Amino acid sequence: MTSQFKKIGLIGKYAGTDMSEQLRSVYQHLHDRQIEVFLDEGSAGIVQLPGVQVLNREQLGNTCDLAVVIGGDGTLLNAARSLTRHEISLVGINLGRLGFLTDISFSEFADKLDEILAGDHIIEERMLLRVDILRDGALLDTSIAMNDVVIHKWEEARMLEMKTFINGGFVNSQRSDGLIVSSPTGSTAYALSGGGPIIFPTLDAMLLVPVCSHTLSQRPLVIDGHSDVEITISESCHGRAQVTCDGQINLGVIAGDRIRIKRFEKKVRLIHPKDYDYYHILREKLHWSENL
Repeated sequence: MTSQFKKIGLIGKYAGTDMSEQLRSVYQHLHDRQIEVFLDEGSAGIVQLPGVQVLNREQLGNTCDLAVVIGGDGTLLNAARSLTRHEISLVGINLGRLGFLTDISFSEFADKLDEILAGDHIIEERMLLRVDILRDGALLDTSIAMNDVVIHKWEEARMLEMKTFINGGFVNSQRSDGLIVSSPTGSTAYALSGGGPIIFPTLDAMLLVPVCSHTLSQRPLVIDGHSDVEITISESCHGRAQVTCDGQINLGVIAGDRIRIKRFEKKVRLIHPKDYDYYHILREKLHWSENL
């Protein structure tokens, strides 16, 4: 088989699951098709593949043109954040139920990977978010997120007091448990449980969803994807706060800090099977029409 993908990296879920057999199966399938396969160094702690070179994420991004991510959506989110700068394509194989991002079930991975290797697939680019935290005018911390950036209270039961600005213009003040700033991809994650709308994942948009606002008129807000969002933690705010990216990276903030969020300069490139259908995933995950 002649494939457009010549060098493929394997990334597996690190914690809580013994997936050594699944990694071996996917590796053997690719190896049998004369694909050069590399193993992510985190996955090397799960499985030993004799003769396979182990690479860290930086090396994998510089070497491979496709990463096969085996696990769940959280595993793919982690891979996307670390690899998007390298413009490497990602394909997700789910070990459990159908995922929003890992949309190939393990039971059908062989046929689906063969289709992808043959060039019979769908390419989809999705935006990511960049968050910068500034304190006294200086950059304190920065990170990226594929799903969402969440400003939320930390430990104390007190509400947070925040002001939101978009493109330099004042939008509102709010007292709440937090604020979700989501990409379209993340509209089916925390933002959905917070009452936000589902946004088609390739739309050029951002979503702001308050978490348990003290004022019932604070509603989810969909804005242009090129917007610059800034949230300031009120100086009078007594509770500590935290900024969380994709539910996986935590950054501490205090009263007076400014949190700037905008689209990341690069997009993540997802590879889907040729029969990929986003609305099918919504039906399956959200149990739409199951009683009709």
